[in-house]
Amino acid sequence: MKNREYIKFILIHLLIGLILYFIPSLSKIYSFGTFIIALIWVFRNKNANDEALKAAAYFVGSEILIRMTYGYFFYEHTKYIVIIILLLGIYFKGFAKNAFPIWTFALLLIPGLFVAMLDIGHDPRFRQMVLFNLSGPICLIVASLYCYMYKIKIEKIYEVLLFIGLPILSTLVYIIIFTPNLKDYFKHTGSQFATSGGFGPNQVATILGLGMFIFLSRVLLNSKSKLQLIINLILTLLLSYRCLITFSRGGLITGIIMMVLLIGILTFKVNSLGRFKVYKFFIILAFGLLLVWTYSTFITSGFIEKRYLNQDALGREKADLLSGREKISRTEIDLFLNNPFLGGGVGSGTVLRKEFYEASVASHNEITRMIGEHGTLGILSLILLLTTPLILYIDNKNHLFLLCFLAFWFLTLNHAAMRIAAPAFIYSLTLLKIIKDEKHIIRRK
Repeated sequence: MKNREYIKFILIHLLIGLILYFIPSLSKIYSFGTFIIALIWVFRNKNANDEALKAAAYFVGSEILIRMTYGYFFYEHTKYIVIIILLLGIYFKGFAKNAFPIWTFALLLIPGLFVAMLDIGHDPRFRQMVLFNLSGPICLIVASLYCYMYKIKIEKIYEVLLFIGLPILSTLVYIIIFTPNLKDYFKHTGSQFATSGGFGPNQVATILGLGMFIFLSRVLLNSKSKLQLIINLILTLLLSYRCLITFSRGGLITGIIMMVLLIGILTFKVNSLGRFKVYKFFIILAFGLLLVWTYSTFITSGFIEKRYLNQDALGREKADLLSGREKISRTEIDLFLNNPFLGGGVGSGTVLRKEFYEASVASHNEITRMIGEHGTLGILSLILLLTTPLILYIDNKNHLFLLCFLAFWFLTLNHAAMRIAAPAFIYSLTLLKIIKDEKHIIRRK
């Protein structure tokens, strides 16, 4: 992509963030308008160039922006848009007939649904709880059927990542304008809604952490000029800074682990000259992140250090390491112990917490939710999802991002469950088959 075109796309999305902050009523128009444009784009081209995958990626990147500006028509709006677009893509290009791991995962979810119908089907919130808990897995199933062993070139993944990254820049602008004077907001070491655009810091940090990785990957692999390289490096550091000061640790740590994995993989993949360049960028990045940490310590009056040392505002160690998530996970482990084979059923964890804590609290951890609500079948489902990309990797070594994507999926499940579409969609990208030559691509029918 040429400099002028690349800068144009970035500026447009920085402007979108600016407009939606000052005129939030336009958010629904933005959300609905981009959906219509995506449908037309896929239909017109009959998904010949994987327009569905790119369009779905764009909505994955814009989900948090749409939520924080109330651009949705119902809360899980974006997940269903991703599902619809990818189903349309499957209609045009088909799906892998040998995607047995994905179909098996889908089948393993069904008993938990029947158990829930028998045990908590009388609850007036039953339909809502089922849709909330299964929308993420359904999104993963559809996206995975699209991607399973689908042959594409690595350049296509660069494009898909850029489609995710551009609306993340809009989100970045929105949260920057939301809190112009940061020093006034840091009074405690908990997650900061003020620095997260007034929205959930955990989800905002998750998407910003993904943005960090996306623009670092462009620094290392896809900067067509020195100008693009500088822009991508600045965006990586700016996203890192804003992710850090959300005080939500999961998204930042996940982003850093993905970045380290990519640098490590490239170190083994490239020749000595390429390795020197990777080391050079690693040193530059490490120095930049050190500056980000130093400045964040200053701007937060030292609260960010206390946050990562698990201390309160007075410097005392907190008894609760995971901000209350241990209690939520404990109820799900209890569900499993009481119902080890089939679990308590979809949504049963929410009902149980309502009884014990008098609060309807959704799970933050998809691992313990699957175990508690689906029992042993849930454990088998997780093992299946974790091992499938690793087995495929044996014959898919050209997939530079596979381990990074798998790390994002697994780590995000542990701190943000599948509340947003990103972990489901990013997981599906691990299943792509990366080839070097266009002649090896065989389109499905």
